[in-house]
Amino acid sequence: MAATKQLLDYNVDEAVDLFVLLKSADVRTAKNGKQYIALVFEDQSGEISGKYWDASPDDIENYVAGRVVHLQGKRENYQTHPQIKIFHLRLTHPGEPNDPNSFIEQAPMSRAAMEEYITQTVFEITQPTWNRLVRKLLQEYADKFYTYPAAKSNHHAFQGGLAYHTISILKLAHSVVKQYPDLNAPLLFAGAILHDLGKTIELSGPKSTVYTLAGNLIGHIVLIDGELVRACDALKLDPQAEDVLLLRHMILSHHGLLEYGSPVRPALREADVLHQLDELDASIMMLDTVVEHTAPGEFSERVFAMDGRRFYRPTTTTPQPPTTD
Repeated sequence: MAATKQLLDYNVDEAVDLFVLLKSADVRTAKNGKQYIALVFEDQSGEISGKYWDASPDDIENYVAGRVVHLQGKRENYQTHPQIKIFHLRLTHPGEPNDPNSFIEQAPMSRAAMEEYITQTVFEITQPTWNRLVRKLLQEYADKFYTYPAAKSNHHAFQGGLAYHTISILKLAHSVVKQYPDLNAPLLFAGAILHDLGKTIELSGPKSTVYTLAGNLIGHIVLIDGELVRACDALKLDPQAEDVLLLRHMILSHHGLLEYGSPVRPALREADVLHQLDELDASIMMLDTVVEHTAPGEFSERVFAMDGRRFYRPTTTTPQPPTTD
């Protein structure tokens, strides 16, 4: 029996017929004054947008984020961006798939495997202050850390994406400190683990992710710095001591530039390395996602977060190493 097609398995101009989750549903007004719903459909393969035109009050009430719907339409491209032209949309009937959790994209590592990797890395944070702070904050935010996405969209925007993104950076960091042994490995590891932990406050969760009020008004960088200072009070540590300031700087500077949201620019080698590794992992994840769903010999859709560039998927395949018996 053939596997059921998922959202991103459909080609351009192919008829779409499947159950999907409404990741977001924003009511807007068209130029003709009529209301429509800007939808983002999601399943475990990813997400695609679509517009539900001439939405009635009942439509607006029914088609809200977090609900599973049956979608019929056609896969199209609009200005290189994939979208679904909606022919028919309805709520599910009794007996049909309706569990939102079964439509949410998952991290490619199990939670147990991610917890094991993080735990082993914490043992490598041999500086006592950093170790205590990392352990305390991880303990407080463990459940959210291992289930939340790393973003609402763009990179690692799936359940468990926050921890998976953190582990990807830690794997890169382990390689970097082997190449450059003069780097302060415990500081780099501690900064990597905590750098995005504020997203557990900035974002609402893995299902129908939105920014919280604190996320919109303050942002994850400042939020986790505040939590780190609060943890210092609980552990009777001085938040103005040099070792604490070094770790706070790792977090506050990891976006690299002021215009990208960092209150300060990196002023430590380890802080600049963390910023570069964060950029590298986020960029590769975005590229993997867009190129994977691009036909060989074609250019991808424009990647907004990467200056609107399009990326080519070569027809030439990567040679695989020979297998041995």
